[in-house]
Amino acid sequence: MGRLEIRGVEVKTRRLWFVFLYAIGTLGIYYIVWYYRVHSELQRFGSTMSNDESAELYEINALNSALAVSIGSWLIVPPFVSQWRFYRRIRLAQELGGIQEHERINHTLGFVLFLLAFFLLPFEVPYAQSHLNRLWKHIRDEEQKARQGMRRTAENQVATETAAPSSSSSASRISA
Repeated sequence: MGRLEIRGVEVKTRRLWFVFLYAIGTLGIYYIVWYYRVHSELQRFGSTMSNDESAELYEINALNSALAVSIGSWLIVPPFVSQWRFYRRIRLAQELGGIQEHERINHTLGFVLFLLAFFLLPFEVPYAQSHLNRLWKHIRDEEQKARQGMRRTAENQVATETAAPSSSSSASRISA
């Protein structure tokens, strides 16, 4: 567990039970800090992508999200809206990161776990963190494979496509 650099952005994989126990042991204070940090990581990850689908991630305001689950609890509705969007954002990041459909987070289950946390323990924290850890490790592994030439990235594909016509046209000039 530790820090990873994904597409030039530093993210952190965290131990599931560490996050869970700290959220309980600090009476929810670490939960708010964790919530802020993972939203910030998702926002920075979204900012590295240039497609329209990543706009939802890029537009995340980590401070507003943290305030929604802390002070916003007094208004009742904000933490529920923030949590629902949180799991959808993780799923979107997984989709953009290339995680297969059956391995992506179930945002409804995450939200139900959040509802249970009101009465029991914050089981949604290790659930969400496990999916974030899987996402960050998957992207890191894919980047390593691309550097080793085992995967084609968008940059490699564009370079190959632009180089291919010029080499075939020069071959046709030679044969003519």
